[in-house]
Amino acid sequence: MSDQIPDTIVLIHGFWVTPRSWEGWTARFEERGFKVIAPAYPGLEVEVEALNADPSPIAELTAPALIDHLISVVEPLATPPIIMGHSAGGAWTQVLLDRGYGAAGVAINSAPTEGVKVVPLSQVRSTFPVLKNPANHHKAVGLTFEQWNYAFTNTFPEDEAHRLYERYCVPASGRILWNSVLANLEPGPQDIHVDYRNADRAPLLFISGGEDHIMPPKGQESNVKHYKGEGTVTEHQVIDGRCHLMPAQEGWEDVADLALSWALAHSGR
Repeated sequence: MSDQIPDTIVLIHGFWVTPRSWEGWTARFEERGFKVIAPAYPGLEVEVEALNADPSPIAELTAPALIDHLISVVEPLATPPIIMGHSAGGAWTQVLLDRGYGAAGVAINSAPTEGVKVVPLSQVRSTFPVLKNPANHHKAVGLTFEQWNYAFTNTFPEDEAHRLYERYCVPASGRILWNSVLANLEPGPQDIHVDYRNADRAPLLFISGGEDHIMPPKGQESNVKHYKGEGTVTEHQVIDGRCHLMPAQEGWEDVADLALSWALAHSGR
């Protein structure tokens, strides 16, 4: 692992949003002097409005292609970056760290990696728009405002929840969501597999919102407990009053600063 101080931060978004959801964090970290990269998923390098008009690239997305794309972003960097991921981006962050990329990682309201079987009822309700119908495996599946508000912005004032629904929300990949569920029912490593005993993995912090419906803290707590790599650092912090869209919730600056401070303090270990 590099002993250089990271000069780059990679921000990985989750499902139902795009890199636009990191707009506050990008500006804040750039003001601190970091190079910030917020890659879109492959084929989704257009604005929210265009994806809502034509979501076909989302339906064609696969987890292996997505992971390969993220590796193509981080691999050429001269210095290992800090990698931060939100929601599904937290799972991709775990995969990248397991494969040897990154000086430190932060997984915010993270989706689980393979083998984590704790599924709270609020998570079932939040993902039900996709998982209620196996035919959605081959589709890009959107959310109504009511579904978005329950899953992402349940602690927000309604007018702010509406504004961010219009600004951020896009359909999600039914294929990847369905495959992540089926992975725990099929033998052998699947798409979102990590080696929980990898002793060479960079430090990893999970940050959970205490009021998150789609990825409640108990899911991340289970994910943390899976990690058994000797000498590795894996920590979990729960922030009360925070919901799933933590990167845009009032007070997000404190969460961003916490994530960065922890990552810098643990980089290179």
